[in-house]
Amino acid sequence: MTSVLVIDDHPVVLQGCRRMLEDAGAETVFEARDVASGYRLYRRHRPDVVIVDLAMQSGGLGGLELIRRLHSHDPAARILVLSMHSDPIIVARALEAGATGYVLKDTSSGDLIKAFEKVRAGTPYLSGDMAMQVALVHTPARQNPLADLTPRELQTLALLAEGKPYGRIAEELNVSYKTVVNVCSQLKQKLDARNLPELIRSAVQLLSTPS
Repeated sequence: MTSVLVIDDHPVVLQGCRRMLEDAGAETVFEARDVASGYRLYRRHRPDVVIVDLAMQSGGLGGLELIRRLHSHDPAARILVLSMHSDPIIVARALEAGATGYVLKDTSSGDLIKAFEKVRAGTPYLSGDMAMQVALVHTPARQNPLADLTPRELQTLALLAEGKPYGRIAEELNVSYKTVVNVCSQLKQKLDARNLPELIRSAVQLLSTPS
């Protein structure tokens, strides 16, 4: 009996995953549309595999913290990230947080099932091209501005890229307005942005991915 928990805030993605997973032999598929309910379902049912999107909370990288919590609770948890984010820095962060595998949302159904089966068996999975790019993240020649950002800074940057104001970011990340101001101040220094418009422009350039 194989049980799977899919955590994604897009109903179409949940429906598509359920169909493919059941075709691949999953007997039970649980669904959650946000981080909190996903964590509760995991604690209650202990599924064999968790498939999680990073970009929940309206685009923030809330899935990273969820992966970290799942891995902390159970270091043997088998977690497959299904995300639109292809930047190798973000992929590396997900793996460091405890993900077992990582695939992009525009991947073929065959590749998704291959990734699922690998992760279910406890084997790490990345596509060949992605594995090479992630390996380069840790070489001195790779200079990516996202490499030095904390998970909170990455979450804030992702929401800035969507044009969210400070107040909305504070609500979505469940932090104070002052915390958001401080994080953005740190981001300006790290990304060499003189003001907020420049920071937002950098956020869009760094986190944009093809649809």
